[in-house]
Amino acid sequence: MLKKRKVPLRKCTGCQEMKDKKELIRIVRNDAGEFSLDDKGKKPGRGAYICPNEECLKKAEKTKGLERSFKSAVPKEVYDRLREELKSYGG
Repeated sequence: MLKKRKVPLRKCTGCQEMKDKKELIRIVRNDAGEFSLDDKGKKPGRGAYICPNEECLKKAEKTKGLERSFKSAVPKEVYDRLREELKSYGG
């Protein structure tokens, strides 16, 4: 009998749905307070997850989902950069 592997789930900061970690994009804030997208899921720092679509990003921005996750203010430029990078993900 095969042992079923546990699939890591994470909550999208936009739609608040639990999804497979692989389906989501990780946003990281490092010790210097810089934000970046983590496509490999290995960067050090505090991470938050978001669906790779603009709808969830809009929701996260409106409800301050990322601010809550990082417990700090997220500059508008970060959202703008995420929007640009989401386009390259095809979201």
